[in-house]
Formats: sequence, structure tokens, C-alpha cells
Amino acid sequence: MGILIKQVEPTLVEVVELIHQLDEYQESMYPSESNHLDSLDELSKPNVDFLAAYTDSEICGIGAVKVLSDYGEIKRLYVPEKHRGKGIAKEIVEELENCLVKRSIFTARLETGIHQHEAIDLYKKLGYSETAQFGDYTKDPLSVFMEKNITRLFILWNSQLTEQFIASEFTSSATACDLSLG
Repeated sequence: MGILIKQVEPTLVEVVELIHQLDEYQESMYPSESNHLDSLDELSKPNVDFLAAYTDSEICGIGAVKVLSDYGEIKRLYVPEKHRGKGIAKEIVEELENCLVKRSIFTARLETGIHQHEAIDLYKKLGYSETAQFGDYTKDPLSVFMEKNITRLFILWNSQLTEQFIASEFTSSATACDLSLG
């Protein structure tokens, strides 16, 4: 099973359906004041990267990252139950972190609920640690706030770009030399 993750508009019909499923899921566990659900308008802003995962052309997960002053906040991560346990959420989070790195943002933060044990475990496995509330959040006994420093990803990404640049320069130089020898 190959997973394709790509940037999409959050207003796509199949994406809206998953957002509604996520809303229902969260509303079944938490009171409205503990649900921090960004609207489609908020998710469509230029400071948001919204991703969808597909397998065999079927949508199987979504997630977004909202770029704020000096950090990015992961929002709306959701994988329907029938697709869980396949590593899809992990791949979406890693790609959201890559989106931040490309924007030169080195801290990823998130808020999740205390009853979402699988999500908390996933975030911990991916290097996130609990932190105090941030941004406009207030202290909420039903919320867990987490963050991860992703500077290492930036260094890795930057070194890969440097290697690609050097390789392309070498290829261009070799081609120019080959032409002059002709």
C-alpha cells in the first residue's frame, strides 16, 4: 500500500467530509470550550499548509500546519478508523514538519485532548514533549500541549539542497568541459 501525501485545498469535498468526521469525534469526547476547531476559512489562509493522504486514490488522512510568529501549530490531524495503524498519521506529521522547515520555522507545536492516547503516544514517539499552553490557548485540564524542535530537520534539508546544488554544478561543469573537448 503506497501512501501519497499532497497539499490540497481544505474545501475539497472529500476533505470536508473528514473534517466533519473529526469534529464529530472530538465533540463526542470534549465540551465545546475544549474543542479548538479551526474553520475552513482559517485553514484556507496563506499561512496554512493543508495536506491530505491518499491510498489507491482514496483519501485516508488529513492534517494542517498553521504558521504563526516563530512556530507552526499542527491542526486537524485525522485518520479515519479503518485506516489507522498503517503509519499514515506519522507520515502526515513528518510531512507537516517538512512544510515548516521549508518556511524556516524550527518549532512545531500542537494541542490535543487528554483522551486521545494513541495520538499522544504517536507524538511522543515522533519526539514531541509536553509543554505549557501557547498562543491564544488558556489552561484547560482536558488539553495536552506538546512541542518539538525541528532544527535538525532544517540542517538535514539544507545539506540535501547543498548536495543537489553541487551535483548540478558538477554536471553543468562536466557538460561544459565535454563540449569544449569535442
